[in-house]
Amino acid sequence: MLKIDDLRLNYTRSSLEIEEVYKNPIQQLEAWFSEAIAQNIIEPNAMVLSTVDRFHKPHSRVVLAKAISNDGIQFFTNYTSHKAQDLDSNQNACVTFFYPDLERQIRIEGTVGKISREESEKYFHSRPKSSQIGAHVSDQSKVIHSREILEQKQALLESQFEGKVIPLPDFWGGYLLKPTYFEFWQGRTSRLHDRIAYTLSENGWKIERLSP
Repeated sequence: MLKIDDLRLNYTRSSLEIEEVYKNPIQQLEAWFSEAIAQNIIEPNAMVLSTVDRFHKPHSRVVLAKAISNDGIQFFTNYTSHKAQDLDSNQNACVTFFYPDLERQIRIEGTVGKISREESEKYFHSRPKSSQIGAHVSDQSKVIHSREILEQKQALLESQFEGKVIPLPDFWGGYLLKPTYFEFWQGRTSRLHDRIAYTLSENGWKIERLSP
């Protein structure tokens, strides 16, 4: 058995005070996100997306946030994928950003819906051509017998779309997570971590400190 029970780290890098955070959680998210970029964190927009399927089973995977605004957080995927099927049956979801180099975690809960096809098309055509073709190649989450199947389909589509505008697939596009809850976690010594929560109410965002 792999012994891991004695793995531990004492966090000493920073603190998080309720008096210092922004009143708007999106501003706080953008501030921490900017610090992660400044610290050269690899893919700071990588987030764990957690969903629940129609059988009430949870599923998590890493996706990339592609836009952050007051409306929420955008990400893109195949509309026939497992995550998309989960969201079709249950719009409630959670995303988590983790920045171990900064000893920080951000957890965001909310509801997820599709963005317009026009928005999806605009982002799709901003991607590298290879990624655009990749969206056409992959029947995401479906079983395949070998990688060669993907490579053959890729080669065929590269030839087919050479010198042409690659159309947005009907089965691919964006989602927007509209937040109702944020939690900002800053590691501290002796496991007495700082946790600041924002909860959306009729009167705006309620800010509270949570016990670690």
